[in-house]
Amino acid sequence: MPRPRLQTVIGSTRPGRRGAAVATWFHALALDHPGFDAGLVDLAEVALPLLDEPHPPQRGRYEHEHTRRWSELVSAADAYVFVVPEYNHSYNAATKNALDYLAREWRGKPVAFVGYGGVAAGSRAVQALLPVVTSLGMLPVAGSVHIPFVRLSFTADGRFEPAPGLDDSANGVLDDLLRLTAARPTAPVG
Repeated sequence: MPRPRLQTVIGSTRPGRRGAAVATWFHALALDHPGFDAGLVDLAEVALPLLDEPHPPQRGRYEHEHTRRWSELVSAADAYVFVVPEYNHSYNAATKNALDYLAREWRGKPVAFVGYGGVAAGSRAVQALLPVVTSLGMLPVAGSVHIPFVRLSFTADGRFEPAPGLDDSANGVLDDLLRLTAARPTAPVG
């Protein structure tokens, strides 16, 4: 039986972002996890313009090629982890835009988060995302990974160096995500 497909999504598209390095660390843990086939998706490479589809995403009538490509990419996964920065007590616009482009592609699929930022460790970004993914019909796991003062977790050469215990936290989220992925119904929800 094939393993479920997990996509780790780099939410930040900002030049100089920390999210790509954080997501690369998490993705490496996901690759080592025995339960998933893991992929890494960079919203900067996906390059979605601000939502420009004339029809509501619930209809699935996509007129633009970038939306069709995004739909195919998202549809290929069974579960997701969004790596998101905290901006102004919430999450970033590129993540919201990427979520809003689609509807049925997200429905019934488990989701987890890696939040990063300053003193709040990305927790406010994750909290703000929960009602959004829930309204899309996604199934959020109970826990998240939170990285406080993310800028202090980088080496002089720009590598992300996780704090002690962070790998364990991330592996716990992966285990929870796998349990939820295995328990979800095989028929589409909705």
